[in-house]
Amino acid sequence: MIEICCGSYYDAMQAYIGGVTRIELNSALHLGGLTPSVASLVLTKTNTQLEVMCMIRCRGAGFCYLEEEYIQMFLEARDLLEAGADGIVFGFLEEDRTINIEKTKQMIELIKEYNKVAVFHRAIDCVKQVDDAMNLLIDLGIDRVLTSGGQATAIAGKTNIKELLLKYGKQIEILPGSGINFKNVNDFVLETGVTQVHSSCKEWLVDKTTHQGNVDFSYQRENEFEVVSLEYVRGILENMK
Repeated sequence: MIEICCGSYYDAMQAYIGGVTRIELNSALHLGGLTPSVASLVLTKTNTQLEVMCMIRCRGAGFCYLEEEYIQMFLEARDLLEAGADGIVFGFLEEDRTINIEKTKQMIELIKEYNKVAVFHRAIDCVKQVDDAMNLLIDLGIDRVLTSGGQATAIAGKTNIKELLLKYGKQIEILPGSGINFKNVNDFVLETGVTQVHSSCKEWLVDKTTHQGNVDFSYQRENEFEVVSLEYVRGILENMK
């Protein structure tokens, strides 16, 4: 199972056409935010059979967020779950690089209200005591942890990932990410024993949208609307003919 990280609906469609069955949907930075828009999620769920995880964050992965930012992320998580997200990817840390227990518990409880999948992202690689963090997340009911084994890439951290899999694999799904591509995935899977990996769509497919501004999604919850560029809608319609 390959879980692809996508920046837009177009990226998701390319992954789907390429045979992917599950994606993590992010908003590319040029779209004005770090949380996926409801518009891109609905387009993806309407036009594909993809299982879609949506990453929730305000300023990148693993930050110690302000209370106002937590409020924003929880509102966005509920909006995405209401719109059909199959899971939410998040990671909340304290200043001392421990897991924010209160907010993590609240997010998992919110996700479970919808009977969806809770994924703790690579913020796990920033904690000081990995075993304590993993046991805490399991106790709180997390379904999946995305990790690169405490290293910059999963390839560099594959020994740690293998150890995590052996230690916690029956309790939680270990999802390796970062640095895995079609050239190294087979050896990585054989060596670690993982059942799926996480990678960027740019590593697997020709990405013609991210960083080029061809897609224009914006989501403003306070005004309760989504905007999709007319040119992009025309492109979708042309592709559906």
